[in-house]
Amino acid sequence: MTNCGTFGVWGTEHNWSVEGVAELEGLGFGTFWLGGSPAGDLTFAERLVRATGSLTVATGIVNVWQTEPEDVSRSFHRIGGDRFLLGVGVGHRQVDQAYEKPFEKLTAYLDRLDVPSDKIVLAALGPRVLRLAAERTAGAHPYLVPVQHTAHAREVLGAGKFLAPEVTVVVEEDPAAARKIAREQLAFYFGLTNYTRNWLRWGFTEADVADLGSDDLIDALVPHGNPGQVAEKLRAHLAAGADHVAIQSLNGHYAELAAALGL
Repeated sequence: MTNCGTFGVWGTEHNWSVEGVAELEGLGFGTFWLGGSPAGDLTFAERLVRATGSLTVATGIVNVWQTEPEDVSRSFHRIGGDRFLLGVGVGHRQVDQAYEKPFEKLTAYLDRLDVPSDKIVLAALGPRVLRLAAERTAGAHPYLVPVQHTAHAREVLGAGKFLAPEVTVVVEEDPAAARKIAREQLAFYFGLTNYTRNWLRWGFTEADVADLGSDDLIDALVPHGNPGQVAEKLRAHLAAGADHVAIQSLNGHYAELAAALGL
């Protein structure tokens, strides 16, 4: 299993430069999670690996409907697995037009991947894919989940499997201002049933997931406050069973977060 450290940063090629990611390494973050369904050539991921000295680069995630496993396998072997971790997932019915029998697609994709299982993690929300992650890969990389999900994922994965939830945060002490930033980012996700169904599993109601989310749901999904308060909420995922937390701050302040986390 690739060493990812305890805290990393989640972002996309659109939002991050190579130089910016290198600065994150200097702040002490252990991994950069490259989101936004990167293409199978993984060119930007390779650039990040080459431009850094110890940072792990992970995909969060390669979409099985958008790139062939053989292409991803060739890219993995070109980059090498010392500081690269391959995150794979099935995307969303509302986005991926080919979306049909996603679990079967994912298992078939794993069958065709020429990548060591300990260098793969799955984007897993429900128990079925979490069990698949435990059986066939190094672990799971859930996205946009409350801390209750992290505790559940640890139970399903069992001991010894890597659990690295993405946690979106806002470094802002005014709750109303923080929730406004969060809702602007999350608006897209309220239209994706993968996520809304998952939130309903954890005690939230149809009213909570309507109209861009109740305050209770937003607060559970997007920790906010000053850097110390946000750091405490991030550590709650570790206490619930996570091995690593991938932080996506909607308004930056990564240096302050690194300091608050003791990196």
